[in-house]
Amino acid sequence: MTSRRGIAWLVSLLCVATLFQGGAARADNPIVQTIYTADPAPLVHNDRVYLYTGHDEDGSTYFTMRDWRVFSSSDMVNWTDHGSPLSLATFSWASADAWAGHVVARNGQFYWYVPVTNRATGRMAIGVAVSDSPTGPFRDALGRPLVENGEIDPAVFIDDNGQAYLYWGNPNLWYLRLNPDMISFSGGPTQIPLTTAGFGRRDGNPS
Repeated sequence: MTSRRGIAWLVSLLCVATLFQGGAARADNPIVQTIYTADPAPLVHNDRVYLYTGHDEDGSTYFTMRDWRVFSSSDMVNWTDHGSPLSLATFSWASADAWAGHVVARNGQFYWYVPVTNRATGRMAIGVAVSDSPTGPFRDALGRPLVENGEIDPAVFIDDNGQAYLYWGNPNLWYLRLNPDMISFSGGPTQIPLTTAGFGRRDGNPS
């Protein structure tokens, strides 16, 4: 979740890509066809879309994921594969499960928040990597988890007043206030109630 201006720019690009029906203006789908990818998260920076994804290993039948990938495009049609600028090996304390992450740009740097299994506890935790470039390479910003206790699916929202928040789930929804350095936080996590008024209701088998 980045700024409203960035989101509006991305939506405009998507609309333009939809309007053009000629072969030269239509991207192949899926846009990544040579490897197994999951959980795409876009970032708009300098009029270019960067798509950050997870990567399932060939032959895997259940979430064998050891690295993340980056792709980018200036027109939503032609895409560049930037390879893998971040992997489990980046985090000395991580042992497995390179799952869904999120990248934001701030302070002239790029912060990639990712869930991985903490080697010491065997539980999921959220780490943060940083780079001077949207395509990496990324390095571990802390040398330890930023948040830990079984957390997955991190996403950052930067409000109009500049305050950044980190959200995550598993299975409940939580958030905390990030400090300006983007790699520390103030106060403790706050749980957001999952009420039917806010999230709707599903009848029948909950699974």
